[in-house]
Amino acid sequence: MSWKNLRVNGRRLQESLETMAKIGATPSGGVQRLALSDEDKAARDLFCSWLKEIDCEVTIDEMGNIFGHRPGRNRALPAVMSGSHIDSQPKGGRFDGIFGVMGALEVMRTLHENRVQTERDIVIVDWTNEEGSRFAPAMVSSGVWVGKLERDWAYARTDINGKTQGEELERIGYKGTVPAKAFPLHANYELHIEQGPMLERYGKTIGVPKGVLCLHWYDIYLTGTANQVGPTPMAGRNDCLLAAAEMIQAVNKVAHIQGDMVGTVGEIHNFPNSRNIIPDGVHFTVDVRSWEDAHALSAWEMMAREFQVIADRHGTHLRMETTWRVERAPFNPGLVDNVLEAADSLGYSSHYMVSGAGHDCSYINQIAPAAMIFIPSKGGRSHVEVEESSWEDCEKGTNVLLQCMLKSANEK
Repeated sequence: MSWKNLRVNGRRLQESLETMAKIGATPSGGVQRLALSDEDKAARDLFCSWLKEIDCEVTIDEMGNIFGHRPGRNRALPAVMSGSHIDSQPKGGRFDGIFGVMGALEVMRTLHENRVQTERDIVIVDWTNEEGSRFAPAMVSSGVWVGKLERDWAYARTDINGKTQGEELERIGYKGTVPAKAFPLHANYELHIEQGPMLERYGKTIGVPKGVLCLHWYDIYLTGTANQVGPTPMAGRNDCLLAAAEMIQAVNKVAHIQGDMVGTVGEIHNFPNSRNIIPDGVHFTVDVRSWEDAHALSAWEMMAREFQVIADRHGTHLRMETTWRVERAPFNPGLVDNVLEAADSLGYSSHYMVSGAGHDCSYINQIAPAAMIFIPSKGGRSHVEVEESSWEDCEKGTNVLLQCMLKSANEK
């Protein structure tokens, strides 16, 4: 059988995704599988067992990244890799990230049962802590792997309970000994749900991103003066929560003024968080994204200036930290063409677009040729329990991945 006639087993793919969705399942149909939690460990254990069933060489590096290697004829050649992440957002969806891992696994299973040998090694990967919801920033372990983030800095990142990423890696048994350092890659493909409305809006099956927007994360800290609410007059208060509320409005205002970008406050902590005490501490986050890095930086500078004006008016101390910046990632034109051609050859409609969400592929793209494959998200919803994609679209997206990986893996 010609490899161009190979197709994945859609039913088996569905069963894999449904089995994974039981680990950390939430009452409303989503999953809560935070990075390095007990649920993440259980899903990792299952994933590793599935890799061993199809004779993959399994390695785990210092950041807990899991790699399954399927040997090719010429192991001296750079490999072809695909994968995504197993961790989820708090009360997140059952497709985000895990679809890219299970899709790549289904490709491996299809090759294994058909005894297909490729010229190059094929590698599947689960990247640790892609979400960044427990240990900020996002995509931290792929960032370490490509040399953009320091391993010990990543180990020291803490969650809201003060537990470090390094300690939790060790606790769940996934702090490997293999150096978290990139090996040569010929191509990297990441399969993912779109997490937005465009494919559904245009009635297309396969999304083909030209790249990923830049992502800039900031942490804002305000200090005011706590006091009992009743006896303290409104005039002269140093209410840092009130100041934060105005700053949050400023983020939205600047994003609209600047255009061609998005600005979001997604996390906020108020101290001491009592109904009858004027707050004396607030910490909130700002997420700025655009296709143009300079545009995002300009927007942030405008926000920062307005933050300072607001802080001065309320008499609150302001501290702003740049937590994370990832430049936009224009994907490899040749691999993007492979995705377009695979979709066309399979009879699937496609849409050329930009990814507004961040992905590990953004980092991999900085050291090797990379591309992504999207399928529709129903209602454009993601990072929520109601996140949904059809099983038919999952199968189609995985068939595109299969064809792309076979093409790249057979190039000499």
